[in-house]
Amino acid sequence: MLILIPVNKSDKNSAKIVPILEVKSWALVDFDEGEAKKITFFEDWRESGEGWIDFVILENRFENAMDFINEGMMCLSRREEETIEELLSAFKFKELDEVGF
Repeated sequence: MLILIPVNKSDKNSAKIVPILEVKSWALVDFDEGEAKKITFFEDWRESGEGWIDFVILENRFENAMDFINEGMMCLSRREEETIEELLSAFKFKELDEVGF
């Protein structure tokens, strides 16, 4: 499954989640069997070339998620996690909040 995360830089080890208005790069994580198989970065998430992205993890539940919802993505928001590794661990253990309207 594919998970999209707005981050402050294109470095999988030090990137931190940021609000959409502050995004420098989008991390696209190929998450399978409880771990990240591959992480790629894009300036614009629409440039990924993927036909279907399953989830987007947003910095907070008040972000404008309509573009993602219209694309069929399930929208989640972090609690206290900041790094990609922390976010994926929280995703794995269902510790993220669902964004809904």
